[in-house]
Amino acid sequence: MQRLGDVAAADWDGLFDGGYPFTRHAWLSALEKHGCVSDTEGWQPHHLIAEDDAGRPIGAVPLYLKHHSYGEFVFDFAWANASHELGKPYYPKLLCAIPFVPSVGPRIGVSEESVRPAIASYLARLPEAEKLSSIHALFAADVDAAALDAQGLIERNDTQFQWDDRGYGDMAGFLASLTSEKRKKLQRERRRVAEAGIGFEVARGRELSESAWDLVYRLYINTYLERGQSPYFTRDFLAEIGRHPDLDMRLVFAVHEGRRVAVAITLVGGDTLYGRHWGAEAHYHSLHFECCYYQGIELCLREGLKRFDAGTQGAHKHGRGFEPVRTRSLHRMSDPRLHQAVAHFLARERRAVAARESEFMQHTAYRAESPARVEADRAQSRFDG
Repeated sequence: MQRLGDVAAADWDGLFDGGYPFTRHAWLSALEKHGCVSDTEGWQPHHLIAEDDAGRPIGAVPLYLKHHSYGEFVFDFAWANASHELGKPYYPKLLCAIPFVPSVGPRIGVSEESVRPAIASYLARLPEAEKLSSIHALFAADVDAAALDAQGLIERNDTQFQWDDRGYGDMAGFLASLTSEKRKKLQRERRRVAEAGIGFEVARGRELSESAWDLVYRLYINTYLERGQSPYFTRDFLAEIGRHPDLDMRLVFAVHEGRRVAVAITLVGGDTLYGRHWGAEAHYHSLHFECCYYQGIELCLREGLKRFDAGTQGAHKHGRGFEPVRTRSLHRMSDPRLHQAVAHFLARERRAVAARESEFMQHTAYRAESPARVEADRAQSRFDG
């Protein structure tokens, strides 16, 4: 199957965890519909659907033929260079991922668990069958990572930072769980924003007018324009997914003197808030932390959401109550020489990532008796053991 429009939404969605928004047919098909992913953008849809003898869908995988390595958040440019030095073209490669979304989630959808190993086996053989350089499954859920690992794909680790509600009750309870130093720093950042006269309002995507979507897009693209980059999403894509009944987008607006001057774009899925993108019309001291992190934590506490996945990168999140979470990606190179070289590199990298996680766990932002610190100490003990 090439495009997601070739399969019914109910058939696709029925194979995936409905609590994870980014494998929803609505999200992935809108990317294609509005040109965010396409052959010309270097993201050629190449999705997989497995059927039983009666023609019923029993498995699905979001796949793309990638003609570059941008928009993935798992960097393999050095591997591409090594492949070219071996006289082997690296692109196109086969990518199992959600475009522009560095968030852990399901990558193999199945009707029943017995199907997963067969699909993983098929994926492992697919690059050789289609004469491609490699296959990469990015930010895979543990069950998918294990299935692909069993087929000889090599695991790559990285660290993200996420917030978990450990029974704080409200923002005051969360702040009380932090060490004095971290609590004062956070309160100082929040005070700077308040003293600048900036307030906040949260709106659902389906509540916004056309002019509001125009503003959201102007704010969103400003982040890219400041860096001389092109935005990943189009205005119509954001508006469509914001209004779609199968998706729950929340927009956190910063308001100054009656005007919306910044926005954080988030989605709710299951018990998790996913923070994805933000933009502002100008620089305001500490506004990024307030709009993208603290307002998200307050939203979680207000609505009973248990986890806040605020996106990739960001060791700076660690001092603000976000704790390290290991991510897993799986890779297989068709050329045995490159595969072996990547395997050696990733073995060293995994050790470095584990050591960095251990250091983060030892320097948590939470007080010794707080639930988060107790959990971090338990995790450290498991790691040491």
